[in-house]
Amino acid sequence: MLKRLVYLALFVCAPLCAAPHASDARLQQLANEPFWISLGHYETAKLGGWRSYVDDSKFFLAANGAHDPKAELSATLDAIYAPASAGEKHAQCVYPARTRWLRDQLKLTDLPAVECKEFKQWFKDVAPDSAVLIFPAAYLNSPSSMFGHTLLRIDQADVQTNHTALLSYAINFGAYIEGMDNSILYAWKGLMGGYPGLFALVPYQEKLSEYRSLENRDLWEYRLNLTPEETGRMVEHVWELKQIRFGYFFFDENCSYRLLELLQVARPGLQLTEQFPLTAIPTDTVKAVKAAGLVEKIDYRPSRERELLERAKPLNSDEQQWVLQVSADQKQLQNADYLAQPKERRALIQDAAYRLERYRANGLERDSARSQRSFELLRAINQNPPPALDIARPGLPEDGHQSRTWQIGAGTRDDKAFAEYGLRMAYHDLNDNAYGFPLGAQIEILQLKLRQYEGNKWQLQQLDIATIRSLTPRNELLQPWSWQVAGGLERVLGKHGDETLVSHVNGGAGGTWQLGEDVLGFALGTVRVEHNNDFAEFVSPAAGFNTGVLWRNPLGNLSLETKGDYFTNGEVRRSISLNQQWELSRNLGLRLSAQREFSQLASPQNEVMLEVKWYHY
Repeated sequence: MLKRLVYLALFVCAPLCAAPHASDARLQQLANEPFWISLGHYETAKLGGWRSYVDDSKFFLAANGAHDPKAELSATLDAIYAPASAGEKHAQCVYPARTRWLRDQLKLTDLPAVECKEFKQWFKDVAPDSAVLIFPAAYLNSPSSMFGHTLLRIDQADVQTNHTALLSYAINFGAYIEGMDNSILYAWKGLMGGYPGLFALVPYQEKLSEYRSLENRDLWEYRLNLTPEETGRMVEHVWELKQIRFGYFFFDENCSYRLLELLQVARPGLQLTEQFPLTAIPTDTVKAVKAAGLVEKIDYRPSRERELLERAKPLNSDEQQWVLQVSADQKQLQNADYLAQPKERRALIQDAAYRLERYRANGLERDSARSQRSFELLRAINQNPPPALDIARPGLPEDGHQSRTWQIGAGTRDDKAFAEYGLRMAYHDLNDNAYGFPLGAQIEILQLKLRQYEGNKWQLQQLDIATIRSLTPRNELLQPWSWQVAGGLERVLGKHGDETLVSHVNGGAGGTWQLGEDVLGFALGTVRVEHNNDFAEFVSPAAGFNTGVLWRNPLGNLSLETKGDYFTNGEVRRSISLNQQWELSRNLGLRLSAQREFSQLASPQNEVMLEVKWYHY
């Protein structure tokens, strides 16, 4: 409002220039142009008309600019003709992308001459020439990053020649958090739009350190074929969005969706955002960018954790123990037993020890003792260098299966036949088609299953709000915890041999171990809180276990699991299940599941089902 009053006062007090006359039809035509719609972040409102995703009134010059692209265009046209005395607050300085476009479209040759020193210096420092879409892979231990993330790197003209990408800038969109919210509160607010979202332009080296080192995430870099003009146009608009607030939602109006809007500013006519009316999962947006023909090259940067594990991979158990000893105490480098190791093996041990030391230092303040240990290890590495570390590039994350899943199956439960129909909004479980996903990672959001028994008896079988499992294997060098959380509605054995629909929240923690090249074993202790109409208590707690084996085999993924819940009211519930999925194609799977359930309230029940899973966005 204040900004609009300033412009109005300038028009009244010193009308040195006048906006050109443009017909109403011409203004309407310009207001409907894809570029103007992208600059205002407009979308078609559900009840007709327009609405802008921007939640900040100071972004608009017209009182109704958030809902009227034509009114905002007219107000902008008037504002850029305001007297130059407004200085850095002049509309030409605040809205360089709007100004450039209107000048080009209306052939404006008589605009007031405004210096805009701040913007010009900022633009010169960024020096946009080309753009790279960066995808840090999913990181389950961070609620904000469990689906991955995207940002844009803006490169100068000589970056590829001089290999100076670390000097580039990055455009990032994220939730703006004031104070310190815990992970659960952060996840809830992110789901419900409790945080504003802001664009930021920061040195790329800072983001690289954050994602590759602090969070130990692999990075994928997708070089885009944007021209210098298109890249510059996008960066001009980022200046217009400084400290401008948007709504922020994990599943739709998130980092990836906002970057698609920027790409539509860079290249008007792209239709990227309209492909995501419900959710915008980062891997899906990367697929959309590739499908639009924007990607010309893909590079891969492994995380420090992956580099450490790859370096330690050829070491046997005794040698990995030497890694731990050498990393903790550099005097071990002179130990006679250590020096008895073959020279080439010591080279691997020393390099792994240095990588372990740097891995442990992630996120910690500089420590002189740690720095000295690193120096000693580097000196040993220079005297006996290891071979170059060659890390095979894993499967492209965007080449994995689509994120939404439709399911239809047929089976029997004891002597009753049934059909089951399901829909999962997102996005992967332990048995799903594996390409592009790590073994042991599961993220399922909003899964619904309905059953139709003989005699046309329908029932709600399952409604999961969320199920997340992180089964990361432990080894000699790293000892990560495995964990899982889930909540929703599900059927359990009840009195009189029937199934009872209960609401529950459960979770657990434990360990996972690599039993073979593609085999994981896990064991977790669990807790569960359940509301069950068969119980006298309104809410009943239980402690239990969840153990199993995962095997990525030539057909697909197999899991064998046992579970147990021991309630404080005396109920004991156990189950054993086997699931094998056949990967018919990237987006089509056939799954066989068998399960036997035990309960104090009923006789054991056996269930077998064969289902088709279609992955489709």
